[in-house]
Amino acid sequence: MSYLIKPKGYKSLINQKKTERAIKLIKNYFQQDLATELKLSRVTAPLFVLTGTGINDDLNGTERAVTFPILDLGDQKAEVVHSLAKWKRVSLADLSIKPYHGIYTDMNAIRSDESLGNLHSLYVDQWDWELVMKEKDRNIEFLKNIVQRIYNSILRTEFYVSEIFPEIKSFLPEKITFIHAEELLQLYPNLTPKERENAFVQKHKAVFIMGIGSVLSNNEKHDGRAPDYDDWSTENTDGYTGLNGDILVWNPVLEIAFEISSMGIRVDKKALVKQLQLTGNENRLALYFHKRLMEDSLPLSIGGGIGQSRLCMLLLHKAHVGEVQASIWPEEQRAACAELGINLF
Repeated sequence: MSYLIKPKGYKSLINQKKTERAIKLIKNYFQQDLATELKLSRVTAPLFVLTGTGINDDLNGTERAVTFPILDLGDQKAEVVHSLAKWKRVSLADLSIKPYHGIYTDMNAIRSDESLGNLHSLYVDQWDWELVMKEKDRNIEFLKNIVQRIYNSILRTEFYVSEIFPEIKSFLPEKITFIHAEELLQLYPNLTPKERENAFVQKHKAVFIMGIGSVLSNNEKHDGRAPDYDDWSTENTDGYTGLNGDILVWNPVLEIAFEISSMGIRVDKKALVKQLQLTGNENRLALYFHKRLMEDSLPLSIGGGIGQSRLCMLLLHKAHVGEVQASIWPEEQRAACAELGINLF
């Protein structure tokens, strides 16, 4: 079911021609800045992987992958990636990437089950990145350090955009605030997870919510997360479980908490087995990716995805992701957007 937020008095700050130029500038600048900050080398990534290898990202476990048969492989099925969370870790091993260096790539996906609207499209584009770490780094302090460095890259990109396009003013705060999903629940016990996000992010403007995927004291999860890449079950130094999270900022155009990145320290063998047991997915241990992890042929790592169109939309003060990417939209949504002055590609 599509859903459209209709900001009152919306007017794009730059025209379509400038928008196209700005998209290119943002993507070029941010990826180079992030690569320099985290010592990441660019690699080429697949659009699809073979079904049954365990390499594709399962997201919340309910989304259907787009699949197709391969004639030359006897109609063996391939599926379009949801993200490259596990593929990147295999690549770190195969490329012999050393500690505190990593890789990044352009990830393009088709998510046919998305509810189309201001934030969600059938087409997903993000920078997928992965960094080799050591055993001593599997802690909340290391996670926070990487989050802060990523956020600093976002801030530098925002400044760059405002220098090139004076019509666009910077608005992001210098500081990002960290909070665990359980702490958020205790602050707002009567609100839904999304309502908690909106309340807290509106106050602090830039937030990293930790422990995404772990069960909270109300026996519910803040949000779903697959059991075999992020470590959401290991107890951290704050006394909570979870070495992962989401970066959210306050979107002044849509007046909502706006997710930019999902990331985390990845599972080690112990966390993998525990999380597969918790979710009833022990059968995955027979898959290619999981076998390699259990055989110690994959490095410890931290990684995530950063939305390309999401970042462009945010920094250019756009009201709809369709203003910065080409996709398919319901006709009634196109018509409603046209009335609001929102021009969809």
